[in-house]
Amino acid sequence: MARIFLTGGSGFVGSHVLPALLAAGHDVVALARTPKAAATIAERNATYAARLTTRIGDVTNPASLSAALVGCDAIVHLVAIPRDWNNGADLLRINTAGTEAMIAAASAAGITRFVHLGALGVQDREELHYAKSKARAERAVRESSLDWTIIKPSLIWGERDGFFNIVAALVKIPAPAVPVPGNGKSRFQPVWVGDVARAIVQALGDPKSARRSFELGGPRYWTYTEITQEVARALGKRRIVVPMPVPLIRLVAGVSEAVRLPFPVATDQLRQLALDNIGATDAVERELGFVPQDMGGRLGYLRRKISQQ
Repeated sequence: MARIFLTGGSGFVGSHVLPALLAAGHDVVALARTPKAAATIAERNATYAARLTTRIGDVTNPASLSAALVGCDAIVHLVAIPRDWNNGADLLRINTAGTEAMIAAASAAGITRFVHLGALGVQDREELHYAKSKARAERAVRESSLDWTIIKPSLIWGERDGFFNIVAALVKIPAPAVPVPGNGKSRFQPVWVGDVARAIVQALGDPKSARRSFELGGPRYWTYTEITQEVARALGKRRIVVPMPVPLIRLVAGVSEAVRLPFPVATDQLRQLALDNIGATDAVERELGFVPQDMGGRLGYLRRKISQQ
């Protein structure tokens, strides 16, 4: 088994990928930005303490990466943010430049195996800040000399997720209706975080996955309205889903961003809704050999309050 360098170990996806790597027999060196994040990683994975090391560093600080990579055989790069307050500048700094820094650090350290968490359906379009940052990061990985694999999931559901917990917070408001942006017909292919972790571990151990991308989605498509209805069912709430004009939601979101108040959806994410976030429903089974979990009836975790740390 290998010694894997993992970025994003304290985040949502990382909190599932890290134990999956350890359970598969790998030793893991987890990069953490702060001692608090390192402590969170260690606490969550105390069962595997003997094979887990945390090192302090930041993908936006290239000088911190060379020492952190010492002794590692492969890299799993998960770090990314879904939105920012800086008109896309932080998305480019972390998602794109952070990935470029990891590629450079890997090359300098002589580490050739590199598994990168991309995103399904992203395009390098100037007005799409998140999509642009992820598309450029993926391009940097593809153009590198590394033995890379890119895993491209649709919306990811599971304990400590972001999107579905945000929808749940709206559903929990004591009101008869829940708004959804636009006509609610934007399509997604939600994939379970456990299947994302499985795909990463599997790809890491398969030399044939090198220099290939894999699209990850669940076994069926869901519209934004259907997702909201499924969240309501999981919470035992009776709610009417009401489409809201995008210009109206954009106005509220824009004002909230200007004064840095939390709002469930960012203006950038509203622009992204114009594009479906789907791939082939049989892609995971065909390319990776397993059938992904269907989201239907499996969102009960939203009833529990789970730490996001």
